[in-house]
Amino acid sequence: MSETHRKLTTIFSADVQDYTRLMGADEEGTLATLKRYRDAMSRLIVSRGGRVVNTWGDGVIAEFPSVVEAVRAAVDIQNELAGLNANRPVDGQMLFRIGINLGDVIVDGDDIYGDGVNIAARLQASAAPGGILISNTVYDQVRNKVAVGFEFLGPLSAKNVVEAVPSYAVRIGDDPERTASTVPRRDADERATGRGIVEGKRRLLTMLGLTGAALVAINLLSWRGTFWAAWPLLAFACVLALAWVRSQTRVDRGIALAGVVACGLIAINVLSWQGTFWASWPILALAVAAGVRWIARR
Repeated sequence: MSETHRKLTTIFSADVQDYTRLMGADEEGTLATLKRYRDAMSRLIVSRGGRVVNTWGDGVIAEFPSVVEAVRAAVDIQNELAGLNANRPVDGQMLFRIGINLGDVIVDGDDIYGDGVNIAARLQASAAPGGILISNTVYDQVRNKVAVGFEFLGPLSAKNVVEAVPSYAVRIGDDPERTASTVPRRDADERATGRGIVEGKRRLLTMLGLTGAALVAINLLSWRGTFWAAWPLLAFACVLALAWVRSQTRVDRGIALAGVVACGLIAINVLSWQGTFWASWPILALAVAAGVRWIARR
């Protein structure tokens, strides 16, 4: 019985768009084409240092020790398959969708499991036919190392994964059919929702800014020796900081929240100054908690 262990790896997930339709039209021809295309994929995966983990139905799962080589392999694959499809009728073309994620997985024998694999599969399911979708963990490693373009698509929800995964479409050449413009309608709706959220935050910032300026003006025009507007301004700053923490995907939210609370305590201490920097003790406790969380994450 094989022992399981964990490791960080780059997961490559691919499947065929409209495979059921193709099988319904021509079972034997579709199977022969699938075998030929999958053989080409396996050859290109191995040439880039990858390993085919599993094939089932019309899908392929592979892993790479190098994030950069995984993306290069995906680009090689889509380019070669585009050439193979060029001489086929449009309704008979076999288009693969590819998703790539860098994540921690459980290794059991030759198979890999876990959220890292689930996220790669969700990215693949949301990719455009003939396209590539990558997670933010992959993008961070390849953005200056691979000669392709990227389009940010916003957070992508993955089944059984708590937090949405920021995703990027890889632009291959100038063919609009292989870029983010053909991502399924649901993802387009998700991006539209994301833009609406951004617009709402912009309006909130504008409203808080105007309200803060009005309070400062009222305070100065009715000056009685006390700058009382500092307190509502501090409250506004806390609201904005908490909203920023909630939107974070690259920074640990718990650590970011500890930093915001520490800054708020310092501001309160200064605004109510009576000769003692009492905020140092709760800040020390927050620093210890943040350090423990950081070590646990590592």
